[in-house]
Amino acid sequence: MSDKPLYLATSQLSYRYGAKQALHNLDYQIVKGQFNALLGANGAGKSTLFSLLAGLLKPQQGQIICYLNGKPSQLKRPSREYLAQLGVVFQQSTLDPDLSVGQNLLYHAALQGMAPKAAQRSIQVELERLQLFDRLNDPVRTLNGGHKRRVEIARALVHQPQFLMLDEPTVGLDLDTRQQLTAYLHERCQTQGLTVLWTTHLIEEIALEDPVLILHQGQAQHAGTCANLLAQTGANDLKQLLQRTASNSAQEPKL
Repeated sequence: MSDKPLYLATSQLSYRYGAKQALHNLDYQIVKGQFNALLGANGAGKSTLFSLLAGLLKPQQGQIICYLNGKPSQLKRPSREYLAQLGVVFQQSTLDPDLSVGQNLLYHAALQGMAPKAAQRSIQVELERLQLFDRLNDPVRTLNGGHKRRVEIARALVHQPQFLMLDEPTVGLDLDTRQQLTAYLHERCQTQGLTVLWTTHLIEEIALEDPVLILHQGQAQHAGTCANLLAQTGANDLKQLLQRTASNSAQEPKL
């Protein structure tokens, strides 16, 4: 159990697609106010867990427990209160390329029930933080990949959520852009108490103090801060730990 406040937890969470078991009896804790990293190879169950926590899928077995007010409550289906505190950035872009940056963000703010003036103020704040306010009136199709991703992060934050989920958000981006985005969100966690779930396969995006879950074949293989996992396993880095996880699984007898 974590000794820090939690935002979400799962208990014996399982999900299958027909005969394929995507998650199996998963116990997982998302630490409040921190950059929580979810790692694993393709097919490990990351996207399924992401979809369950985002409310896109309903649990088939087990529970998702939410700590919205510091007290645990079972999240059978996403409540309005939960969705109001949630921001999501998907792996594939969902921006409208024919609208401007500002129009994309204003539309999202309206869906969140924000008044126009409040939305405009928040949009300016978020775009200035991400150094994109000068592109407010530019069509999204004129932006490069890194700038589009920043717009999507700004859109997810414009209604000031407490929980931000990002599914492989840096795929296809250059190293400098990836470092800028992860540094920005780490800073938001530290200064504003934002809780982040960052799904990735790029270990260089993870800091030593970040809580990490390594999934393999739908099960939790390792969980703890990056520094503690390396100390406990004797691995030199997360890459070596992931390689060991895959190698140990390959050597297990098939029943």
